[in-house]
Amino acid sequence: MSPEQYVQEKAAASGSSFYYAFLFLPPPRRAAITAFYAFCREVDDVVDETQDVGVAATKLAWWRKEVAAAFAGNPSHPVMKALMPHVAAYDIRAEHLNAVIEGCEMDLQQTRYLDFPGLARYCHLVAGVVGEVASGIFGRTTPETVAYAHKLGLAMQLTNIIRDVGDDARRGRIYLPVNELQQFGVKANEILLRSKPWGYSERFTALMKFQAERAHQLYDEAFALLPAADRTAQKPGLMMANIYRALLVEIEREDFQVLHQRISLTPLRKLWIAMKTNWKR
Repeated sequence: MSPEQYVQEKAAASGSSFYYAFLFLPPPRRAAITAFYAFCREVDDVVDETQDVGVAATKLAWWRKEVAAAFAGNPSHPVMKALMPHVAAYDIRAEHLNAVIEGCEMDLQQTRYLDFPGLARYCHLVAGVVGEVASGIFGRTTPETVAYAHKLGLAMQLTNIIRDVGDDARRGRIYLPVNELQQFGVKANEILLRSKPWGYSERFTALMKFQAERAHQLYDEAFALLPAADRTAQKPGLMMANIYRALLVEIEREDFQVLHQRISLTPLRKLWIAMKTNWKR
């Protein structure tokens, strides 16, 4: 299997909403974003699929060495072999990749965030930086587009957090800020037990509505930051944003029943949203 085939299979197998946006890109940009996304999946999988924290830390340390070696001209992993031909054209830097690794290392070091600024730092690493790199691959002409990409990455990561409350609790993690749990009178144990119907109190629903309203506000702020000059080039990012926001609305319709299940959109609906976004001027 060639490196290009490897990253293609890695991206397609994830079933992510990102994959649908990639379909609308010209081949060189599609190859670059697919390789970059495969890198993000590789390091994220280290945390999600490795139960031993020490082993996971060792694997992430290996990825740091691999990034350094790749930028020194000696990539060994198929993901880095697929990515390196594109780094100069799209200004993908080692610091970008190391930031994503740092975000995954945070998952090994802490399972709670005291407040939203602390959570936002984590989101910056695992989503904001990803948005910055993606916007460069899609094509940008102004610095304002970087600010848009970071804000959009934050909105999308918060959507992920809302969707994955139950899945994260199963791993002993709660990404909802501790002071906001306290604000709404929700105990961590209620979330960690993931029980239905006991966990779905009015307090929990109010907490989740608060999270969703913040995410919606961030989507609006991000869209307002996108310069008109880059709107066409950034359509793949807008496709992903519209898919994620539709997911957020679906979660709201399901009354935030996220403790015992993972709410998702069908592949056909994701593709339809991407197509509609592509047609919109």
